[in-house]
Amino acid sequence: QVELEESGGGAVQAGGSLTLSCAASGFTYLVKCMGWFRQFPGKEREAIATLNFEDGTPYYSDSVKGRFTISQEKPKKTLYLQMNNLTSEDTAMYYCARSKTCNGASIMRPSWGQGTQVTVSS
Repeated sequence: QVELEESGGGAVQAGGSLTLSCAASGFTYLVKCMGWFRQFPGKEREAIATLNFEDGTPYYSDSVKGRFTISQEKPKKTLYLQMNNLTSEDTAMYYCARSKTCNGASIMRPSWGQGTQVTVSS
């Protein structure tokens, strides 16, 4: 079953913006955190923006801090990532994730969506 589905990816010019969306389904009662990861070719997935529902504190990696904003509409059901001032270094596959095991900003053993590609060109 696919319980996380990302959308909103695509091609954008450097300096532009995109908003990614994540729709979650299935059981959410035990979900404690959700967030966004990205993966460059040949590299491991890295967390770039997470939200811990236990304290409501957002986390941003240094590479996106000040440019990206994580938010949710329906709690544990819809998650967004507003991406501004994009550069070619932001080109990657972006994944939505959720877990019942969270340690502050860290999402442990996450469930993943299928991912959505973001390509930034100049």
